[in-house]
Amino acid sequence: MRTAICPGSFDPVTNGHMDIIRRSSLLFDRVIVAVMENYHSLHKPNRLFSADERVELIRRCTKGIANVEVLSSGGLLADLFRQKQADCVVKGLRVVSDFEIEFQQALINRELNPALETVFLTAGADSMFLSSSVVKQIAQFDGEIDRFVPEEIVGDVIKRVKELT
Repeated sequence: MRTAICPGSFDPVTNGHMDIIRRSSLLFDRVIVAVMENYHSLHKPNRLFSADERVELIRRCTKGIANVEVLSSGGLLADLFRQKQADCVVKGLRVVSDFEIEFQQALINRELNPALETVFLTAGADSMFLSSSVVKQIAQFDGEIDRFVPEEIVGDVIKRVKELT
């Protein structure tokens, strides 16, 4: 059985994230969506959801995809990879700057765990511009986010943004 890990902060999960998760589920027997709780995500000033909340939101969005499981991890991706006996890490790329960051992370992860291979999937043309930060900004100014996040969580995102502003 081939297992892939799709790591990220997913705050909130977007349709772009869901595209990568769905496509990964077609390529691998098992896909673990890992909500990574690390230094970077803990210290983001505009965090909307806790790791547990993000896991629950993603579970709602992936409930129809049988080979996807969702969990959170507070450690190194290289260690999670080893614990879950994964075959690769899948990362989505939107723009060239994503590649630079993801390439660096792939190299350091491979240094930490030589068995860790990273597979890059390019974003669909309809989500190349999309990020969680953009979704939060649109919602903060009462813009419509329906086409940017899964319908299962639109209300959750809007409600949380309103609570925080």
